[in-house]
Amino acid sequence: MTRHILHVVTNVGHYDDPAHPTGLWLSELTHAWHVFEEQGYEQTLVSPAGGAVPLEPRALKFPNDDKTAKAWRADPAKLALLESTASPDQIDPADYDAIYFTGGHAVMYDFPGSEGLQRITREIYERGGVVSSVCHGYCGLLDTRLSDGSYLIDGKRMTGFAWSEEVLARVDKLVPYNAEERAKQRGARYQKAKLPFVSYTVTDENLVTGQNPGSAKATARAVVAALEGGTPRGRH
Repeated sequence: MTRHILHVVTNVGHYDDPAHPTGLWLSELTHAWHVFEEQGYEQTLVSPAGGAVPLEPRALKFPNDDKTAKAWRADPAKLALLESTASPDQIDPADYDAIYFTGGHAVMYDFPGSEGLQRITREIYERGGVVSSVCHGYCGLLDTRLSDGSYLIDGKRMTGFAWSEEVLARVDKLVPYNAEERAKQRGARYQKAKLPFVSYTVTDENLVTGQNPGSAKATARAVVAALEGGTPRGRH
C-alpha cells in the first residue's frame, strides 16, 4: 500500500499589521515533499480555508531557498497546487498515514483555531498515524485535544520555533503570541537545540516535530522512519 501524506499550509498573507507580509515558508514544504516523493508516497495539500497559499517573502531570500524551493517555483504544476489547496471538510483522515504541518509565521493565525484540522489530526493520531510539524507548524497542535479531552501535546516531548529564534529574527514584537510558552502551558515537554537555527527534531512515539526551517528535511526523514517501523528515538 502506498503511503499518503497530508501537508498543512496556511492561507494568511500578513501579520496583524498588513504592512508586514508573511505566508508559507516554502522550503519547509519542498524539503519534506522531496523526501516523501523519493519514498513514492502520495501527497496532498490542505489549508484551513482551502484555496490559495501566500508565500513568505523572507523565505524566498533565505539560504534555505535551495534547489527544491527554486524548482517548485519554476514548475507551473507545483505552483498550481498552492492555488487550489483542499479544505479540511474535503479530507477523510482515514486516507492518510501522516499529517505534516508546515510553518511560516502566518500559521500562528489560522492553524490553532481550525476545528477541521484538529479533527483530522486527532483521528490520524488516535489510530496510530504520524502527526508531525516543523518550525511554527506546531501552532497547529497547540489546541488539538484527544477524544478524552486532553491536549495531544500534553506530556509529549516536542520542539518548534523557539522564542529565542523569534527574537533573533526580530519578529518578537510582531507575532501574536509566544508559541513556545503556549506549548509548555499545554503540558508539552518542550525541547530545543543548544544553538538557534540548527537542524533539530524530536520523536515521541507517533509525534514528530522539527524546530526551524533548517529542520524540515530531518523531520520528514523521521516521519518516514516512524511510518516504516524504524522510529528514531529522542533528539536528532
